[in-house]
Amino acid sequence: MIRVVLPYHLRTLAKVNSEVQLDVKGPVTQRSVLDALEARYPMLAGTIRDHATRQRRPFLRFFACGEDLSFESPDALLPDKVASGKEPFLVIGAIAGG
Repeated sequence: MIRVVLPYHLRTLAKVNSEVQLDVKGPVTQRSVLDALEARYPMLAGTIRDHATRQRRPFLRFFACGEDLSFESPDALLPDKVASGKEPFLVIGAIAGG
């Protein structure tokens, strides 16, 4: 099981209280995790990735095992600790402003 931690506004939208656990078939990549997340919580479709381009939304970042994975290929394998469920895949809302 893959563990995913969502920012508060997406947890509210998906009606979950804490991290979600997903069963991901095949290689564990950003794309496969987000596909599984959107399949289980269809209300999140388009909130993390653009509907048309499937690119990460500008004010969201992806982290795992203390590393920023936001600019990695969506098809790159996630760390083994994420694939085994020992560490969560984090979706973090970026803060902007002056």
